Formats: sequence, C-alpha cells, structure tokens
Amino acid sequence: MIDVLVVDDDVRVADVNAAYVAKVPGFRVAAVAHSAAEALSRIAETPADLILLDHYLPDENGLAVVQELRRLGHQTDVIMVTAARDVATVQAAMRHGALQYLVKPFNFAGLRTKLEAYAALRRTLDGGGEAEQAEVDRMFGALSAASVAPELPKGHSPTTAEVVRQVLLAAEGPLSAQEIAERAGMSRQTAQRYLKLLERTNRVRLSLKYGETGRPEHRYSWTTSG
Repeated sequence: MIDVLVVDDDVRVADVNAAYVAKVPGFRVAAVAHSAAEALSRIAETPADLILLDHYLPDENGLAVVQELRRLGHQTDVIMVTAARDVATVQAAMRHGALQYLVKPFNFAGLRTKLEAYAALRRTLDGGGEAEQAEVDRMFGALSAASVAPELPKGHSPTTAEVVRQVLLAAEGPLSAQEIAERAGMSRQTAQRYLKLLERTNRVRLSLKYGETGRPEHRYSWTTSG
C-alpha cells in the first residue's frame, strides 16, 4: 500500500481529497493536515510515501513545507494540489522536487490518473538495476504534464486526451476501451473516440487479443515515442 498524507487548509476539501485517495486501489490515507506545522508533525509521527500538498496554508506555503522536509532529510514524494496556477509557483514546485502539479478544481478522475501514474513510476523504480532508454522514457513520461496532442481536431478536449494518456501510462499492459473508460471516469464511446484519434497520430498502439469465441478484442497501449 502507498501511504498518503493529505494537506489542505480547507477541512472540507481535505476530506474530499482523502475520500478520493481511499477510492484508488493500492493507496490509503495515512493522515490529514490543515497547516504547514501540522503537516510536518504528521510526517514525523507517521511517515508517508506521498504528500498531496496544498500551496496556500495558513502559516507557510506548500513550497516552504517541501523545503523543510528536505532539510530534515525526508524524501517523501510530493504532488502539489492547489489553486495556485502562476508560472513562478509551478516552476518553483518543479525545482523543489514536486513530482506533479494538479490545479484545483479537479475531479476524481483527474486525481486518480495522477495517483495511478505515480504507482506505475514506483513499480518501475522498485525494479532497481540499470534502465534502458525505453524505461527512462517511461519514468519521465509517467508523470509528464505535456500535451498529448497539441493540435486536436475541433470538438476534442486536451484535458480528456491527457486523462486517457495517463490511464495508459499507469497500466501494466494493454487495456480495452471499456477498461480505459472505467479508469478514466468517462463513457466507453468517449474513450473510443479519443483512442482512435491517438492511434491515428501514432501515440497509441492497437493490438488484438483473440479469445476462444467471438471477435478479437481491441487492446490499447501508449507508445514509447508518444
């Protein structure tokens, strides 16, 4: 299990985020904090693997919390979860070692894809040894926020395409359109529409899985070059 510390100054938002975390298989909430001081205290008492960290806290900002964690020797991973969207703050979060940056407001699917991508990254890193280029690409790509299709056709959402990408990156193997739809929190028809688009642009690889009866099942995976 991946233990998560949820930090947000708004008690209701913290409860919602904690409930989201608890719904993702393989994750559990280790503690909840509502201030920088409380967050540091919780980490000292109950070590966590990952912190979902708000930037706007009553006593310090989230970046100050990350700095203090590193000064104290804690290597806990951090995903910023905040309404702060100015470029300076985003850049500072990257420089301080935040793995990902999730802008409020977001829904369950948005957070789940980030958590699943983080879990996929941990699985890759836990293997140890040396990494080939494909594995390096996967490590960096698992948490990348880059646009998956900079020139989407009219009527397509970059955010939805990114959710599909994150689901595929987090998967241990090819997935069906139905599985992708369920993990992304969207309809099967929407998932198929974006999968066809991403396949045409060579970002998604289509393979066929043959069963004992019936038509072969279409399975999708993210290409290394995507």
